[in-house]
Amino acid sequence: MNIKYNIEKEMFKMAKKFDPAYKLQVCQTVESGTATVAELSRETGICENTLYGWMKRYRENRDKPFVGSGRILPENEEMVRLRRENKDLREENEILKMAATYFAKHQK
Repeated sequence: MNIKYNIEKEMFKMAKKFDPAYKLQVCQTVESGTATVAELSRETGICENTLYGWMKRYRENRDKPFVGSGRILPENEEMVRLRRENKDLREENEILKMAATYFAKHQK
């Protein structure tokens, strides 16, 4: 195989981004019985596993199934904030321990 073919092949495999509204429409189509996952996969060219993943997220949280990458659900916001705060406090504690050790060694 030549390098150009491998690069093109890898570029084709790259993940495609789909609009949350489109994902919702696809899930609602499956839920309504208008089409099956297999049919939609053939029509759209989207892998069945991807569509099943969308369906899982849709069924778990029908209000906001596709919040987008980097965004979190409102009920998880406080947990994320508290984890971040905990991490920061642990780092500050480590710095203070090192400072205390340093000053204890260099005391006159």
